[in-house]
Amino acid sequence: MAESPPISDAEWDIMRIVWQSSPLTAADIIARLNGTKAWKPKTIKTLIGRLVQKGALDFHKEGREYTYFPLVNEEECVREASRSFLDRIYGGALKPMMVHFLESEKLTPEDIKELKDLLREKEK
Repeated sequence: MAESPPISDAEWDIMRIVWQSSPLTAADIIARLNGTKAWKPKTIKTLIGRLVQKGALDFHKEGREYTYFPLVNEEECVREASRSFLDRIYGGALKPMMVHFLESEKLTPEDIKELKDLLREKEK
């Protein structure tokens, strides 16, 4: 798969749908977004077009219909977006981000156990 391009917040909504189940037509994507976003079909088609231009999606033309599929891996896009967020907000430093979230979020005992397990695994 291709290197992940920068994806806007609105484009993430489209990509999540396509990653879940592809190939999809624009009508399929519009139907899946129905009720979750107040976007008009033209807006969704514009977002799909942008994702094609960025190289995140590609399509096959079947008669008059286009079916869209991802060119980028979801995990890689999440990793890139996480890195970009960390760089922009915390100057690339993980510890201040973790401290911020640990101090500002309510964690259940299960959440804490899971975090401890992850840290122990990272130590190995």
